[in-house]
This record gives sequence, structure tokens and C-alpha cells, in this order.
Amino acid sequence: MRWFANLLAMILLVPGCVERTITITSEPNGALVHLNDEEVGRTPLTVPFTWYGVYDVRLEKKGYQPLWTTGAAKAPLWEAPGPDLVAEALPNVKSHIDWHFIMEEAIDPIEFDRTALVERADDLRSRTWLPNQLLRRRSDPQTHPPGLPASPREPTKPSNQ
Repeated sequence: MRWFANLLAMILLVPGCVERTITITSEPNGALVHLNDEEVGRTPLTVPFTWYGVYDVRLEKKGYQPLWTTGAAKAPLWEAPGPDLVAEALPNVKSHIDWHFIMEEAIDPIEFDRTALVERADDLRSRTWLPNQLLRRRSDPQTHPPGLPASPREPTKPSNQ
């Protein structure tokens, strides 16, 4: 009974607080971080949070593709209803979550592979009707592109017999 009385006195008399933090790291370091559309700093950083749940995360850094994703802040078991009253009353209770994100390098539009571009263009050209192929096929009465009428034949001159 005395143990319960001491616990109750400690809960009522000792102010406590749960310190909740998220540490965000990234590859590369120095990415600008937005949590739920609020700028919070550059990686690596540690930010306090109040609510568990899913957060919208956006990372941006020059030379890298922007990363739009989510991060889950899952509550520990002692944050369940009931035990959370005791945890809130105890001093120095900490809840810490780590998130790590990997950003992809941006493709510089000037330094793309020109050879691959030319190969793709040649492939596309071979699969499409080009004007010179269209004219060539129109002149042949046996073959013409689907959906287009065959080219008219040249009028014949009346012959004087």
C-alpha cells in the first residue's frame, strides 16, 4: 500500500514530460527538409514532434532530384492509453525516431547521352511514316498507307490514231 502511495505522490508532485524527437539524415548531407510543408532545416538534424503518425517529407538539394515521401512516427508501447499517464509523469522519458533518405542525382540536361538520343530517334523514324516514304508508296498503285487513298494515276493523253 505504501508503494502505491509513493507512486501516486510521485505522479502528482513530480512534473514530467516525454521528449519526442525525430532525427533525419540523408545521402548526401545538407538537404533542405520540409515536414508537412514546413521547413525545418538541413540534414542531419533533430526536430521535436508532438504527434505520432505519418508525416509528409520533402528533401531538396541542388544537383539532386527532389524527394517527396512520407515518414512514419510509430508510438512505442508505453505511449498506449494507460501507461502513457505514468510515462508523462516520469522525468526524462524520451521517444526517438530515426529516418534516413537517399537522394538520386539529377540528370544535367546538357550532359545527356547524345548517342542514345540519336539511336532512339533513328528507331522512331524507322517505325513512322516519313513524307518521302509516303510519296514513294503512293506512286506504287499496289501499296499505299492504310487509311489513305491511292494516288490518282496520271491522266493519259488522247491518242490521235
